[in-house]
Amino acid sequence: MSRDHQRDILSMVYFNGFSLQKEQELFSDYLLENDLCVAGFSYGAQRAFEYAYRSKERIDRLILLSPAFFQTQKASFIRTQLRYFQAGKEAYVKQFLTNVAFPSNLDLSACLNVGSKEELEALLIYQWYRRKIEEVLERGTTIEVFLGSDDKIIDAKAAFDFFAPLTTTYFMKNMGHLLRAQELV
Repeated sequence: MSRDHQRDILSMVYFNGFSLQKEQELFSDYLLENDLCVAGFSYGAQRAFEYAYRSKERIDRLILLSPAFFQTQKASFIRTQLRYFQAGKEAYVKQFLTNVAFPSNLDLSACLNVGSKEELEALLIYQWYRRKIEEVLERGTTIEVFLGSDDKIIDAKAAFDFFAPLTTTYFMKNMGHLLRAQELV
């Protein structure tokens, strides 16, 4: 097994988000735990898609949780993100995880696994292609995309507009990148 992904007890292939590890427990309501399912969160959704696209194995369901979607951003946005990361990785990741958790106040420190500049650049420049998605669908794989309307990481509306004509796409009101709403105290 490649170190790029991990399997849980029931053999579902899951890909972690940028600077995260073992966060799949946060998505238990969305995941199907069987060996014919591939899932990923954010940057992990990009990697899960590429895994499914390249795989010769049968995959019944591909679950993309808040897929990192930056192809509508200008090159200057990407350069700025990389510059801020390079200037202060710890501060960047701390703010990034705060934005990932919004609007909840969930503490993600137990899931922290600081990513590299190369991983950040890969997620920022990744391009989703309609034809590649269609190829995965033609193999009989069901693709489900989950997006939160209050996402502070990606432009959820632009992502919805891209994915909805191709996949089963859920646009969840008052939820952020973690697909959680604000917790009432």
